[in-house]
Amino acid sequence: MAKRDYYETLGVGKGASASEIKKAYRKLALKYHPDKNPDDASAEERFKEAAEAYEVLSDDTKRQQYDRFGHEGMRGGPGGFGGGGMNMDDIFSQFGDIFGGAFGGGGGGGRKRRMKGANLRIKVKLTLEEVAEGVSKKVKVFKQVQAKGVEYTDCGTCHGTGQVRRVTNTILGQMQTASTCNVCQGTGQSITRRPSGADEMGMVREEAVVNLEIPGGVEDGMQLSVRGEGNGAPLGGVPGDLIVMVEVLPHDVFQRNGKNLHHDHYISFADAALGATAEVPLLGGKAKIKIDAGTQSGKIVRLRGKGLPSVDSYGNGDLLINLNVWTPKKLSKSETKALEELRDSANFQPEPDHGERGFFDKVRDMFS
Repeated sequence: MAKRDYYETLGVGKGASASEIKKAYRKLALKYHPDKNPDDASAEERFKEAAEAYEVLSDDTKRQQYDRFGHEGMRGGPGGFGGGGMNMDDIFSQFGDIFGGAFGGGGGGGRKRRMKGANLRIKVKLTLEEVAEGVSKKVKVFKQVQAKGVEYTDCGTCHGTGQVRRVTNTILGQMQTASTCNVCQGTGQSITRRPSGADEMGMVREEAVVNLEIPGGVEDGMQLSVRGEGNGAPLGGVPGDLIVMVEVLPHDVFQRNGKNLHHDHYISFADAALGATAEVPLLGGKAKIKIDAGTQSGKIVRLRGKGLPSVDSYGNGDLLINLNVWTPKKLSKSETKALEELRDSANFQPEPDHGERGFFDKVRDMFS
């Protein structure tokens, strides 16, 4: 079944502000929270849908990516790109900022705050051939991970709850308030053993290899998110994401415009006048095109479906061949004599008819 639009899921428009998105998510999360709907699979599914939509639309980078490429730009799964596949721990890790201690982790009562690791950012360079086919790449990153041998126990201040409760006497009676424990920062845990080389939170910096599955059709400057491959978080928290910025390298033969490709092909004066068959390059192959007799310089031949795929639509773009008639720079005596004899021929006088397209029309065709 096709995924619902994230904006539709939250019931907001595409121009909704961050506060409007947060308010809409809070309303849905309250309505479908597992604590209020025990053993209701439908409510749990709506709860997860809302959390996934909020996770994408509340992040400026992911929201821009989604607005541009839709669900295709967020596609991936475990270790892949995007916003799918949230589990309940991912969802409840958001609740400290949205609800405070209003709900538990699906079982009632206060919930410990799980820390989240910082995102990592890298740049990946791709050739046009890799963009056309999609590519798997292994990249090395240095990130924070929890050191081996770290041991921790319940915080002595909040006794593992992550919250400190205070009772205040007022003229209306006793009032109880809860706030995040300032000793453990709401995690409910404190480190008792820290290996050598680890920082105060028990984290060390290590090299890791990440597998990237980059879909075909990505564009220069596009950002892709790999869930859970960023910096780790202390005390078993939620890892951050790896943000991958795509840089598409210039190509020697083709220029790109969206999912269309452009190629300048030169033909001789004789072939343009008499007609011929020419071989032109493709990404990963070659093709033959027919050159009609009387072809003018600047004519565009469109090869449909020979361009690039798109991450947000079906089908490939086109390859547009711009034919340029090559004028000889050096002539032999016999060639010069032959052309001089033809100079005054009526067939060699420029006489464009109304069907001839002008320069600006051809430029518009090239970028359509």
